[in-house]
Amino acid sequence: MRNYPETFLAEMKDLLGNDFPDFLSAEEEKPLSGLRVNTDRITTEDFLKISPFELEPVSWCPSGFILRDEARASKHPYYAAGLYYLQEPSAMMPASLLPVEAGDLVLDVCAAPGGKSTALSAKHPRILVSNDISVSRSRALLRNLELFGAENALILSESPVRLSERFPETFDKILIDAPCSGEGMFRKDSRAVSGWLEHGHAFFTDLQRAITKSCLEMLKPGGMILYSTCTFSQKEDEEIISYMKGLDPSLEVLPVPRYEGFSEGIDGPAQDNLTDEDRQNLVRIFPHKAKGEGHFAALIRKGPVINAEASEERLILAEMPGFSALPDEARDFLLHVRKSFRKGVFTRRDERLMLEPGDALSVQGLRVLRNGLYLGDCLKNRFEPSQTLAMTLSRETFGNVLDFDPGSEEVKRVLRGESPSISGDLAPDGWSLMTVSGFPLGFVKKSGGRLKNQLPPSWRMAL
Repeated sequence: MRNYPETFLAEMKDLLGNDFPDFLSAEEEKPLSGLRVNTDRITTEDFLKISPFELEPVSWCPSGFILRDEARASKHPYYAAGLYYLQEPSAMMPASLLPVEAGDLVLDVCAAPGGKSTALSAKHPRILVSNDISVSRSRALLRNLELFGAENALILSESPVRLSERFPETFDKILIDAPCSGEGMFRKDSRAVSGWLEHGHAFFTDLQRAITKSCLEMLKPGGMILYSTCTFSQKEDEEIISYMKGLDPSLEVLPVPRYEGFSEGIDGPAQDNLTDEDRQNLVRIFPHKAKGEGHFAALIRKGPVINAEASEERLILAEMPGFSALPDEARDFLLHVRKSFRKGVFTRRDERLMLEPGDALSVQGLRVLRNGLYLGDCLKNRFEPSQTLAMTLSRETFGNVLDFDPGSEEVKRVLRGESPSISGDLAPDGWSLMTVSGFPLGFVKKSGGRLKNQLPPSWRMAL
């Protein structure tokens, strides 16, 4: 038997009753790994045609799969091209259950390292605000959103309380993947056990109450919150939902699609504000009932319901207002981009050229890591496109492309940061997009007949 705290085992025996032996048996099994396709870059069906991995579908996430060889997948060129995110299967559930629509203003309040934000971004919200209170973790969040080609992300590092002071009744949808005691991750990560022993439930319930209170203040009437944890504790699950309903009687626990392996919420003594119907609408994942680690989720709507339609205007960069005022070098490069983007505003941040959302939120005084799409740097007499821009493009959406096969030596050279060994005659002068099977890896520049790889050091892989 794994070395779990006796107090935890006693709590689980009380929680599960006759199912407790099955739970113990499941905890001895090898934890599962998963892969979620970036459907903003490739359809799930098309990915399966080119996938070199053994995959098994995850029922609650149409783009999610159980993966048998995570180490191989993390080193494959398709990972570097942003075709998928490596994510434990149960962790795919929250973003899948939050019904984001094009035009929504969405907040992922505890977003790092970015798995759920990348899934939300693929649903094309008007603006996705991805926040994490830790600056260091927010940098990982930024990297993953860049890898996935997110265009309209505002990435912040602030406390939920500070955000609620700035953005009252602002968001249509909010995802709270709350910090928790991590009981559902015990078999996957032994460090979760150490955290449980160090903090206990009270530390996390205080955090969860503060976060959910702030998020309710930021939610528009008619908006929805998806609250989730990776713990089994009723104190951090059902009792937090009861606490939220106590703060706002207009809240409604909504039904969600039910999949094989989903369990309902569990009745308990400190759930005064939950009805039997509420508990039936909650989702629990137990490892002895589903192919995934422990998880909990609740979809909550704030009344009254308001029907509002949001439009999305998309333009190619050369059609954006302010394009003609850009430096000649930037305009000359951006004319090669054939992809449409949501209508935005060109802004200069020192040397950096950004495409910020046209209806951007006021972020003055907040810790901002990125607001919109970083296009590149306007330097003296030249424009250098960013890796961030490269990851939004493809073989079809950029004028000059060098495409490689995923198994070729050229791809390995490119991802190691070396320049392609192919003849410079195969590329025009200036900038070309390097792709694998048509999907982006980064830019290469031809000068003096030679090709120079522009892949930033932090994006390189040892292959």
